[in-house]
Amino acid sequence: MEDHAFVIEYLPSGHAAQLRREPIVQLVGEKFFTLLEATVRAAANIVIGQKVYVGKEGRTEVERIKGRIKFSDLTNSAKESLSSVLKKIIEEREKDFVTFINNSKPISIRVHTLDLLPGVGKKNMEAILSEREKKPFESFADLKQRVSTMPDPLGIFTHRIVSELEGNEKYYLFTKPPFRPM
Repeated sequence: MEDHAFVIEYLPSGHAAQLRREPIVQLVGEKFFTLLEATVRAAANIVIGQKVYVGKEGRTEVERIKGRIKFSDLTNSAKESLSSVLKKIIEEREKDFVTFINNSKPISIRVHTLDLLPGVGKKNMEAILSEREKKPFESFADLKQRVSTMPDPLGIFTHRIVSELEGNEKYYLFTKPPFRPM
């Protein structure tokens, strides 16, 4: 369950196709990257990229969580702002992602969790495994310094999370698999 989420779209008049016109926000959760849609309180001041409380009690901006949505339900504007908001979340949770790199394990005989990160490849994976045996990584900067051929970790994790949200992956490392309507 998400306690906080970031606004990726604000529709002051709601969706054009809806009969009931009410202010709506599309959100991405801070912890599990859950895509949500919610109604907004009348007095709330909403800005794209804003962190809002979506827990059970004491919401100030969000009135009601309408539900979990799929990537395809996002507006084009929400899809565009998603990457920048994800980068912001990843920067805030850098320690969690560094821990992920330090603790990742093989999934099978042929596939390692690090193989699933875009742009890592076998060469970088072997360098990461070798370097983390010497000493665990402390930050993205430490990772980039010790594995010089490593692409930007912020971009790697952002790309992977977007791909998972789109439903394009076999394995889900950071999000829940997209829900299937009954």
